[in-house]
Amino acid sequence: MRKIIHIDMDAFYASVEQRDFPEMRGKPVVVGGSPHSRGVVCAASYEARKFGIRSAISCYQAYKLCPDAIFTPPRFDVYKSVSKEIRRIFMEYTDLVEPLSLDEAYLDVTTNKLEIPLASTIAKEIRKKIWENTGLTCSAGVATNKFLAKMASEKNKPNGLYVVLPGEEISFLDELPLYQFFGIGKKTFEKLQQLGFSKGKDLRMAEESFLVHEFGKMGAVFYRMARGIDEREVIPFRDLKSIGVETTFTHDSEDFSYFLLKLESLAKELEMRMLKKNKKGKTLTLKVKFEDFTVKQKSITSDVVFFLADNLFQQSSNMLANVWKDNFDPPKKIRLLGLSVTNFYEKDTSEAQPSLFG
Repeated sequence: MRKIIHIDMDAFYASVEQRDFPEMRGKPVVVGGSPHSRGVVCAASYEARKFGIRSAISCYQAYKLCPDAIFTPPRFDVYKSVSKEIRRIFMEYTDLVEPLSLDEAYLDVTTNKLEIPLASTIAKEIRKKIWENTGLTCSAGVATNKFLAKMASEKNKPNGLYVVLPGEEISFLDELPLYQFFGIGKKTFEKLQQLGFSKGKDLRMAEESFLVHEFGKMGAVFYRMARGIDEREVIPFRDLKSIGVETTFTHDSEDFSYFLLKLESLAKELEMRMLKKNKKGKTLTLKVKFEDFTVKQKSITSDVVFFLADNLFQQSSNMLANVWKDNFDPPKKIRLLGLSVTNFYEKDTSEAQPSLFG
């Protein structure tokens, strides 16, 4: 039986800023673009989150939610340095560390370097060392697999620890509201509610065939999630090939203005993900899925890297216009749009950050 720990730094970027600049402590802090730009929020302190500010929304929207918030540009060189320091602490216990981003990682401590029998003991030690070495707090989840550990780390956030003991997986999941399940978004939760599901137990009582009928392949995933089944291994190194986002519409549409609104939202989300992964790329790909489930993709490669939301939106909307122009007669409705960036540039994205504030 595996012993998995999920470590998630608490409001990492914002917490680093509050640590380094005492005048920001206890105040709503937004890391991202200027409050009057179309840049996205990279991170928000817990004080800012009380106003509804969260990552991926526009900085202008964040300003409207909290005009008194402190807006500060990201310092990715500092965040990377702190992340490396935290990673060194992880490596004291195991080489099986799977980083998900600068502020989040899975650890497999089933067999650990210090031969500590309890994963919860290791999690406590790691949290203590992170605080002593960086002055930052983190939340940890301990369980028998990655999905449960991820869910557990959210249970006592911020600065908390939660352990799902073997045999307690079902009781842990049964009482959780489904909107807290990792992988269930707002629209999916709304549909689940319409079907009469609100907690993990409701989902667990459903037949797999029914879930597949209602949600397609994801139905089988939901069936396993409700039972705490996850056989994925902790992968120490992952060569990131692409970063992408996509959205499936509630209803198939042929409204081009609606497509543009969705693309703008996707561009902002993609910028945020690239910021978090510290990546920028030279190839942008648009994915369009039609009502009959046929898929068309268009890509553009440039010497100028794709990174900022404005550029992502401009280029993708041009590609979409070409796809729509070449659509069949009569034109098919669209059910899904997606954007992805590949062909990553070797240098750090931190070099490009000042343009966020133009």
